[in-house]
Amino acid sequence: MIFKDIFDKYIWEDVKKSIYSKTVKDVEEALSKNYRDLEDFKALISPAALPLLESMAKLSNKYTQERFGKVISMYEPVYLSNYCNNSCVYCGFNHKNNIDRKILSDEEILKEIKTIKSFGYDHILVVTGESNKSNIEYLKNAVKLIRPYFSQISIEVQPLDQQEYEQLINEGLYAVLLYQETFNKNNYKIYHPAGKKSDFNYRLETHDRLGKAGVNKMGLGVLLGLEDWRTDSFFVALHLQYLEKQYWKTKYSISFPRLRPAKGIINLANPVSDRELAQLICAYRIFNKEVELSISTRENQNFRDNILKLGITSISAGSKTNPGGYSISDKSLEQFEISDNRSPSEIADLIKLQGYEPVWKDWEKVFN
Repeated sequence: MIFKDIFDKYIWEDVKKSIYSKTVKDVEEALSKNYRDLEDFKALISPAALPLLESMAKLSNKYTQERFGKVISMYEPVYLSNYCNNSCVYCGFNHKNNIDRKILSDEEILKEIKTIKSFGYDHILVVTGESNKSNIEYLKNAVKLIRPYFSQISIEVQPLDQQEYEQLINEGLYAVLLYQETFNKNNYKIYHPAGKKSDFNYRLETHDRLGKAGVNKMGLGVLLGLEDWRTDSFFVALHLQYLEKQYWKTKYSISFPRLRPAKGIINLANPVSDRELAQLICAYRIFNKEVELSISTRENQNFRDNILKLGITSISAGSKTNPGGYSISDKSLEQFEISDNRSPSEIADLIKLQGYEPVWKDWEKVFN
């Protein structure tokens, strides 16, 4: 069995209707339990839960401190390439966009990672567009170059085959982040009309390939703003529940990317408010006390200042979303516009000011 077998049993509109039919009583019952099921999660993300957001926030804070303590892990993305074969309508890397493209050389990769290392980071997230140029050999080489400098290497790249993931894990890869973008299969092609990413099922089955490859951690999520965020988030929770049972040795994280301005993107009709995103973060924490929750520089300064205590366990700072953006050039196209431009040291000071500890590194390298 793989997740697709479970996913195919659900109908998008039926799930959506179920979520929106939840009542305040359903929410109160979910909050009163020690353990919650998927029906409770529906209640916690429903419109009926918004008036109880303060109670949700207090409970989310309590659970987070019990499991993770008062620490926030720091990570930084490094973009190696903005070449992409896909035509995603919401992304600046869309191959139809007539913009400057760049893929970093070995020398440029080393220059970027040394600059990021100087900020204090020991967790790096390697990001590329989904292109034949950033293939498995390029990625293996990049991990080899980065490995001496960072204790934790994660990637956010195109879906790969199980054998390819195994090769990267052998080189020192720790985690893979991959988002379905939306679980609304009927509308998926609207947003992904061409390229390998247009294959909904291949992308859906990626985390099973990762689990079989033995990756240490997987990242899940959807692109908030494409479709109804409540329905999409239910499917993320369904996916998480399946993965934790099937691949129980693996750790899991959830990210909350909201759509940001980018070159050539379409106007989207499903915006997510700050209050709704706070509700979603709290709902995931109350539903699952073990999952890591991450927030990026897509979010604005005010929101990030106020969300730290509501369940977040990791955060980025000073991010650049274009290849070579840290040390080489700011002229190549960004994937999206950054909203919080504060430096890593400023974010670290903010975390301390709120009574938490910024963690740049919480383990030692153990390499063969």
